[in-house]
Amino acid sequence: MTQLLEQALAELRKLTESEQDAMAALILDELADEQRWQESFARSQDQLAQLAEQARKDIREGRVRNMGIDEL
Repeated sequence: MTQLLEQALAELRKLTESEQDAMAALILDELADEQRWQESFARSQDQLAQLAEQARKDIREGRVRNMGIDEL
């Protein structure tokens, strides 16, 4: 376990049980969300590759032009 995580756990131990449970729920939700994101990203690799190829094709064929932020 990292030193930073040990420090965070030490701070969490100072909280009341209900506060600890609330923080634990937040952490577990964040971990579950990260897992869902990783799974979704892994499943989308083919689609992302197709989109990237289409963007490269659009650039090659002159259908894309550079714009500054103030031109959007």
